[in-house]
Amino acid sequence: MPSGTDSSSTATVIAGPSSVAAIRQDPRGGLDRSGQMDSSAMTQPDTPLLDTVREPADLRALQPKQLRQLADELRAEVISAVGVTGGHLGSGLGVVELTTAIHYVFDTPRDRLVWDVGHQCYPHKILTGRRDRIRTLRMAGGLSGFTRRSESEYDPFGAAHSSTSISAALGFATANKLSNRPGKAIAVIGDGAMSAGMAYEAMNNAEAAGNRLVVILNDNDMSIAPPVGGLSAYLARLVSSSEYLGLRSLAKKVAKRMPRRMHRAAEKLEEYARGMATGGTLFEELGFYYVGPIDGHNLDHLIPVLENVRDADEGPILVHVVTKKGKGYSFAEDSADKYHGVQKFDVVTGAQAKSPAGPPSYTKVFAQALLAEAERDDTICAITAAMPSGTGLDIFQERFPERTFDVGIAEQHAVTFAAGLAAQGMRPFCAIYSTFLQRAYDQVVHDVAIQNLPVRFGIDRAGLVGADGATHAGSFDVTYLATLPNFVVMAAADEAELTHMVHTAAMHDDGPIAVRYPRGDGTGVAMPAAPQRLEIGKGRVVREGKTVAILSLGTRLEEALKAADTLDAKGLSTTVADLRFAKPLDEALIRRLLTTHEVCVTVEEAAVGGLGAHVLTFASDEGLIDSGLKLRTLRLPDRFQDQDKPEKQYADAGLDAEHMVETVLKALRHNDTGVEEARA
Repeated sequence: MPSGTDSSSTATVIAGPSSVAAIRQDPRGGLDRSGQMDSSAMTQPDTPLLDTVREPADLRALQPKQLRQLADELRAEVISAVGVTGGHLGSGLGVVELTTAIHYVFDTPRDRLVWDVGHQCYPHKILTGRRDRIRTLRMAGGLSGFTRRSESEYDPFGAAHSSTSISAALGFATANKLSNRPGKAIAVIGDGAMSAGMAYEAMNNAEAAGNRLVVILNDNDMSIAPPVGGLSAYLARLVSSSEYLGLRSLAKKVAKRMPRRMHRAAEKLEEYARGMATGGTLFEELGFYYVGPIDGHNLDHLIPVLENVRDADEGPILVHVVTKKGKGYSFAEDSADKYHGVQKFDVVTGAQAKSPAGPPSYTKVFAQALLAEAERDDTICAITAAMPSGTGLDIFQERFPERTFDVGIAEQHAVTFAAGLAAQGMRPFCAIYSTFLQRAYDQVVHDVAIQNLPVRFGIDRAGLVGADGATHAGSFDVTYLATLPNFVVMAAADEAELTHMVHTAAMHDDGPIAVRYPRGDGTGVAMPAAPQRLEIGKGRVVREGKTVAILSLGTRLEEALKAADTLDAKGLSTTVADLRFAKPLDEALIRRLLTTHEVCVTVEEAAVGGLGAHVLTFASDEGLIDSGLKLRTLRLPDRFQDQDKPEKQYADAGLDAEHMVETVLKALRHNDTGVEEARA
């Protein structure tokens, strides 16, 4: 029994049809009167069978009839843990039985299991030696919310972005084949991830891997599958059985003795007959032997099919399983969108902890500003790559469905589609997270920048993102966009500036333009009654001083102003400028600041190669540092930062007020009391 269980607590059954494990809950737990999660609300499931399983070898020692109980207890543990930590819930609950079956049938970690995206991997982590840390998910020093190679040998390939699993698994399978090593490679990919071209590129090259590669298509949206039930389960067992495959192999040998045209016709007849019965003709055309669809929550169906697949000489094989997001927890089943990613929540009531009331999020401000522009201009349209709610475009879609395009997980297509719209006179806004725009960089360069097409980019999640860690951090967009000719790159310092920048982008028809903004809420500044069109490449001075100048780009402006207060108190009069534009630079403003201050510091929420590099290049080209100016750049460190609270991540990166002050004092050779040290 996990530690922390209160023997005097009451038992409550988790809501949902398939989970029967009991939850022991502290009667004091739940949400407090303000709607916040009570820190005393610790729930622990009653999991006697799961307690005996530390790793998959222990799971494989169980009898098949015990697996239903184990899966129920595993589901209860996932619900309990995510209730404490927050994180991805619905996707993990949907693959509890599938995770159990895979680890029961296959010889992990020798058989390499690759999860696509990885947000559904919480049950996998519990079964692979990490249960004792499962309540540290997404916390500083805790377990990652995704698969991670450095975390466990059972995570052979890290993930967090979509549609990479088949390519990676194909690599493992091919390496084993070339080195004549045993072991399968199993890729688990969702139907949503199958909308990305990369998945099909991998499948188109997978045939040579043979039976070493198994792809499991986790269809949780019924977007591909016909109804599943007893007949489809029977067919799946039949076409994956050794008897059927043996008979099929014999028939192939006989057919090969026929004339070539008859041989090919017989081969196609068998393929299409099986395709008509099971629905897998597309995958057969890509070189896969298709099995399915089968009920992904029925272990009596899953286990024999996966055993047949494991032992088959045929391959590569695609197994099509149908699951339900949130399975076994009624709140998540009924509201899949609300329980896909959750805050801490009360397990019994399903109530999620509420964030304190405050300013609107940058995402919402962007969406509302774009909506206002679209009301004035019917050429404005919005494009997202499977993230309508994450980018705020669900608000836009409600008002202008005919001008909203969700292209699925297809960032490359999204960018080139936007380029085509722009070339035909529309004003497209492509709203994509910074980290996901990386997937479409060639299209940004080749289809947008070189042709100087006026595509507008709304770059959400710019900067550090907290619990999602390095895989979702928006660290590189300033560097990879500001290096491109023709591009305009803006960064909003607050929500009012974001409103102005959306308007500026809408009015900019001279080429591509991007505005970046962070995850989270605004600063609470007053919102403008009407947006202003900013002059391209012009910053603003928000505080005048004489000795020190801080040149800020983006939302570090608030910390820069705090640093200025501290420096002023030390007798160092400080100017703070909001540059607004990483490209084009406000050269006149930068020249004035660099020639009238002793120390100048650039600050940005971006990697090396961004604003600081451009300012240094400009200063060098113009000879502005030839006369002893002390110019320093503060940016994200040259490493991938682990998950933590954003404010701690920025402190670790040296991008808070304290480090800005320290940088200035070191440049002036002052100590922390402002007394000048002896010059060497």
